[in-house]
Amino acid sequence: MLRAVLFDFNGIIINDETIHEQLLERLLLEENLRPQPGEFQAIALGRSDRVCLTEMFARRGRVLDETNLNRLLQSKADAYREILATLEPLPLYPGLTDFLLKLRLADLRLALVSGAMRLEIETVLDRAKLRQQFPIIVAGDDITTSKPDPAGYLAAIDQLNLAEPGLNLQPSECLAIEDSFAGIEAAKRAGVPVVGVANMFPQHMLLRVANWAVDGLAELEFDRVIRVFAGEERSVAAPQVSTMVETG
Repeated sequence: MLRAVLFDFNGIIINDETIHEQLLERLLLEENLRPQPGEFQAIALGRSDRVCLTEMFARRGRVLDETNLNRLLQSKADAYREILATLEPLPLYPGLTDFLLKLRLADLRLALVSGAMRLEIETVLDRAKLRQQFPIIVAGDDITTSKPDPAGYLAAIDQLNLAEPGLNLQPSECLAIEDSFAGIEAAKRAGVPVVGVANMFPQHMLLRVANWAVDGLAELEFDRVIRVFAGEERSVAAPQVSTMVETG
């Protein structure tokens, strides 16, 4: 039975990957380092800023100690908030509000599992009036690892269980919503079935690794997903790649 839905943040809640790419490139330039084409897509998508910055600097022969890493992370978070303040409305993904309403009506627990800094996440949620929707947030500054490591998903499930004694939520009773290969791998390594949303990568690529793949949240046949979790329907591939596609 499906009892909880665990969301990624960047690329699922808000369409801000371009902003993050620009800010990471700005940080490199400020440190007299040159950005490389395609680097963001190769090492940043789905991963925490902490891990991403560490790898970017290591590729250039630079080692970031904890003090300088935290300085760069704070600088990026501040710049991100400044940019968001100029955006009206926020670039939230279509279908998000209706999808969250479906989840509330189904009485499902919700959580966010992201590599983004908590300050960035909470800034968006407050602006979008979505803070109450996600009582549990596992952010990039809460754990030392990054997707595709499953620690973030396992931590979210632990926190849901702590928040509701007696819940005894299991990974197999959760559904992850992800847009990156690193995120999909993290969820599956945690034992959580996952929907891949084609906001960053083509649907046909995501369906190779996710349990379901959709072009957008509005295309997810959520009643069907619930039936699959309940054992009332088998997960079989749909013939149209423009709608919801399922894999084993």
